[in-house]
Amino acid sequence: MPFTPIHIGPGILLKSLLQSSFSLMVFGWTQIVMDIQPLIVLVSGEGHLHGFTHTYIGAILIAIFAALSGKYLSEIGLKLLRISENKKNISIAWWIVFLSAFIGSFSHVLLDSIMHPDVEPFFPFTFDNPLLGLISVTMLHKVCLYSGLVGAAMYYGINWRLKGKVK
Repeated sequence: MPFTPIHIGPGILLKSLLQSSFSLMVFGWTQIVMDIQPLIVLVSGEGHLHGFTHTYIGAILIAIFAALSGKYLSEIGLKLLRISENKKNISIAWWIVFLSAFIGSFSHVLLDSIMHPDVEPFFPFTFDNPLLGLISVTMLHKVCLYSGLVGAAMYYGINWRLKGKVK
């Protein structure tokens, strides 16, 4: 399902665990970029719904593109939202950008491999998808939703606790 917000749940959990060593904005941008190809197929009615972009080789290429474009988009977004303490010079380290993009693209392929029968994650080495049906789609959605809820609670709890210790 293109642009499904359910992919962001595991990203929120990772953000809570890694804090400033992970960019949720780059992760989210990567989710969008991953589903541009399926969106084009849905709109045009032609092509393989979860094609090359939903393979691990495709995920590598998407991660590189998403990192290179997402760094600057995220920095602009953070500046506009005034999220950073340093309002003038917001910069996300390249290693964080690439880590977040690669986790985003690889997790996207993993999650879609579990629920979509047309995903061929290990193409061109094999057309088989050993991950299909690993867990039920309902359980997969619950895992994504609950990981996001737990991650949000942890993120705000950790930051609340850290702010309390600083005073």
